[in-house]
Amino acid sequence: MRYRLIRVLLIVGLVLAGASAVMANESTENTEAETTQYGLSSAEIAAIEIPEYDQLTIDTDLLNDRWYMEVTGAMTVHDAPNGNVIRSLDAGFNFMTGLRNQDGWIEINRDEWVQEDSLTSTNYIVSQFTGIFIPEDGLELTPAWMLVNAYPSKTPGGDPVESNELLYRYSLVHIYDTVEVDNWRWYQIGDEKWVHQTNVSKIVPLEEIPEDVNTEKWIGVDLYEQNVIVYEGDRPVFATLTSTGLPRWPTFEGTFNIYYRMVRDDMSWGTPGDDFYYLEEVPWTMYFDEGRALHGAYWHDGLGYRRSHGCVNLSITDAHWLYHWVAEDFDRLNSPDIEEGPAVHVYTTGSYIE
Repeated sequence: MRYRLIRVLLIVGLVLAGASAVMANESTENTEAETTQYGLSSAEIAAIEIPEYDQLTIDTDLLNDRWYMEVTGAMTVHDAPNGNVIRSLDAGFNFMTGLRNQDGWIEINRDEWVQEDSLTSTNYIVSQFTGIFIPEDGLELTPAWMLVNAYPSKTPGGDPVESNELLYRYSLVHIYDTVEVDNWRWYQIGDEKWVHQTNVSKIVPLEEIPEDVNTEKWIGVDLYEQNVIVYEGDRPVFATLTSTGLPRWPTFEGTFNIYYRMVRDDMSWGTPGDDFYYLEEVPWTMYFDEGRALHGAYWHDGLGYRRSHGCVNLSITDAHWLYHWVAEDFDRLNSPDIEEGPAVHVYTTGSYIE
């Protein structure tokens, strides 16, 4: 009898110990679950009022007022269809604008004709992206543009989850929190929605006017985030995406001033067979650092990534707006006696990993 009693007590003790262990394990799991909660809760996010921004209106007539074409290979230019050769163009990154076609020939400039089969229409790639106007009271949340189509992850560092809504390139999101994983930043953009830092370009206006900015109106170019923020004094008024220089042809940091503007300007540079390019009628061009300029780009829709030979590429609509914003106070900027135009402050908020 005594033996049975001891045995029963031992069994009860083991059961209780097991139950305690389970409770302790559950407690540990709950603690771990609590410690791995990242960012704002769904209730906290729901309580935040999402700001609304006025977006620059797309002008489709402006985007299609030219016939944009890519040149395939080397090309000869004639004075008329089947006429005399008046010049030639080396193969390279070459784009032209056309006026009209006639019997398999395209007129690219007055009395300059090229064979139609040496050109490919590229109007379909002209970017329709436009920037946003920043409210007078500033930004309460940090907005950012998606640079790729992506499903957000449930947690920072996690894999994309298709149950989260697909976010399309160029859509605007807001950053609620930031967590670093393996030296990369992850941004919370919603309840259990996280995106990798390289998938977005965030808008972070400078807190102070740089010391060497010498004009009331000025333009900030963030090489890291690949965006442009336009200022009037210390107030940011407009923000948009850009494409600046590739590592081989960088856009240099520093403060410059716009010194010359052209509604349309031909650009050419480089060595044939290496980095040669020829771009006809580059729209809304404003030079600020030797041959580097802010201008519209009709030959790509890759804003938010470095793509240029040092210039600051913008969508045509954005470049058109910026050109006229500058003209409000500097309408004679291309005259020899004009004072310096708005400052262009080029800087970086991070370092690229090549």
